Amino acid sequence: MQRTTVLQEDWWKLRAEATWGNASAGQDLVALRAENDQLRRALAGRAVIDQARGMVMVLTPCGRGAARNLLVDVSRQCDTRLPEVAAAVVAAWEGKPLPERMQRALRRALRRFGAEDRGRDCSSADESSR
Repeated sequence: MQRTTVLQEDWWKLRAEATWGNASAGQDLVALRAENDQLRRALAGRAVIDQARGMVMVLTPCGRGAARNLLVDVSRQCDTRLPEVAAAVVAAWEGKPLPERMQRALRRALRRFGAEDRGRDCSSADESSR
């Protein structure tokens, strides 16, 4: 709690300095605001990615890493940022149609995931029969 207060006090000092015409402090304030905006976007993107990853884990019984890899695969195939793919998956879960390009990429990724999964099952079955 005290740490937050210190940050707020520092912020107010920067704002006061910027108001009084200190160019250096004004530039610092602009840089801090830009960094703050970037961090907010990153956190928002992370939340939607985690939500989409959970949905993939429910639909295809897999772990967190495999679900994220599947979403990354779709992102690469569509040449679309991961948060945008995740947002589209979440929107599709809520009833909005998934864009056709993402549907195709998701189908390919799921086929690949299924083939890899079957390959692991076969190799573990071969090892257990020895």
